[in-house]
Amino acid sequence: MVKIRNIELGEFPVLLAPMEEITGVAFRKICKDFGADLVYTEFVAADGLIRDVQKSTQKIDFQQDERPIGIQIFGNNELAMCRAAEVAAEQNPDIIDINWGCPVKKIVKKGSGSGMLQEPEKLVKITEAVVKSVKIPVTVKTRLGWDEGNKPIVTLSEQLQDVGIEAITIHGRTRAQLYSGTADWTLIGKVKENPRMKIPVFGNGDVNSPEKALEMKQKYGVDGVMIGRASIGNPFIFREIRHYLETGQLLPPPTIHERIELCKTHLLNEILYKNERAALLEMRRQYSGYLKNIPNVKPFRIQLMEVGDADSVVAILERLKNG
Repeated sequence: MVKIRNIELGEFPVLLAPMEEITGVAFRKICKDFGADLVYTEFVAADGLIRDVQKSTQKIDFQQDERPIGIQIFGNNELAMCRAAEVAAEQNPDIIDINWGCPVKKIVKKGSGSGMLQEPEKLVKITEAVVKSVKIPVTVKTRLGWDEGNKPIVTLSEQLQDVGIEAITIHGRTRAQLYSGTADWTLIGKVKENPRMKIPVFGNGDVNSPEKALEMKQKYGVDGVMIGRASIGNPFIFREIRHYLETGQLLPPPTIHERIELCKTHLLNEILYKNERAALLEMRRQYSGYLKNIPNVKPFRIQLMEVGDADSVVAILERLKNG
């Protein structure tokens, strides 16, 4: 049984990665229904939480049936990160996660996310301060390192464990790679092999099928996997991975009818938690996944990207479903 402190996650948990403008309440709940063992909020800026910026505080709202859930924060200032962790902890999540892995330029240039991998001593110091500032478990998500010549993840993981984090998720790329190329899990495996490591080690990067999840488990010994981009418009992946790990059998892919119906449900649930315009904009990132491999789908997808109201989206999806 994999545990983060007293939080039981099963024998080989499959986690939903925090993703900006993707992992809001509606999508998290769908992924939970399909078998995600642990979900995270969208990452939220420490400065925004401290200033009580509405967009930031909305990001850390969650429903009780989403548990276990983590709130992920990012920043580069020790006092701000500690205060943000305290604000997040007031929401009573199960976990506070620190983002030391986001490679997006606007975040990195401020020294946050994976930008902090250029200052590992400061990274560890801030992490230790955050751990001491809250009573709930603190975890970290990070990358192998800054670039090909700077991949300190084996040592860094041990240092982070020593200052009190209770799990670590490692994306198998450097910051310089962004999302290009292929994720390298070799060093993730070495972190797990380190006899001093006692906390759960989760792997992330290119897990886009049940077979890939099992391969990473068997080849690198990780305690679980985190699914990011492969889940966008495809929450079915959690059900498929879970079934494959338990039975060794692949589930048949979801039918066109099932995918379109879930896409509609997803949209309507997004509107429950956000205004219609925001929901429509966020759903545009999901359509390609939901409608993947449907014959002659291109004109429908173009229409979905152009319409400005939910009724029109539903009508387009109905026409597509009915052929």
